[in-house]
Amino acid sequence: MNAQLRPALDIGARLQAYDWAGIGDELDACGCATLEALLSPPECMALAGMYADDERFRSRVVMGRHGFGRGEYRYFDYPLPDLVAGLRHAVYPLLAPVANRWNAAMGLAVRYPATHAEFIARCHAAGQQRPTPLLLQYGPGDYNCLHQDLYGGQVFPLQLAVLLSAPGRDFSGGEFVLTEQRPRMQSRAEVVPLRQGDAVLFAVHQRPVQGTRGSYRVNLRHGVSRVRDGCRHTLGIIFHDAA
Repeated sequence: MNAQLRPALDIGARLQAYDWAGIGDELDACGCATLEALLSPPECMALAGMYADDERFRSRVVMGRHGFGRGEYRYFDYPLPDLVAGLRHAVYPLLAPVANRWNAAMGLAVRYPATHAEFIARCHAAGQQRPTPLLLQYGPGDYNCLHQDLYGGQVFPLQLAVLLSAPGRDFSGGEFVLTEQRPRMQSRAEVVPLRQGDAVLFAVHQRPVQGTRGSYRVNLRHGVSRVRDGCRHTLGIIFHDAA
């Protein structure tokens, strides 16, 4: 095991230091929440350094070829790096109650099991067997268009992104952007300031909003604004696998 990634073994204890009741409230109110200093600078640098290691990944996507923006990303292959797998398995059970509460409020019948292993088994049984955690790389002028990471019929409604580079040192620009489209209203934009090692939790597709006549669904998309200079790396943790 890479010594810089050895702290992955304490990821469960590390996550317990956060106020998950407060995080749930923030997700309910805004559709996103931050986890400050989730990863250390050495962990961030070690993960970003994996980008050039072809053997760790199953595919590479150049965004400009598909109209996704500019920049590129690579999907990890199984087995995932220990830190990535540890985050995926440890964060999921903390978010499952929020996901189930959201589906109940939106009148959706799907409920999520308590563990990520059970949920991944459900994905694989439905033919979604390709891992979706990814590393993203942006250079000067690169950006990521607003989008949703769905990948198939089995979708966990929350995901996680960790900024691996240091704003102001490694790059400038490149802000994380979330938009929310409410029925018969103009879209609302949220720009989430992140430092190296900070994570943002956010809605993948839809979330409930409480109105005067009960809950209604709003549609969310996320992206990254234009990088002005330097190089920006991000780790994306998506909890469902792809078809």
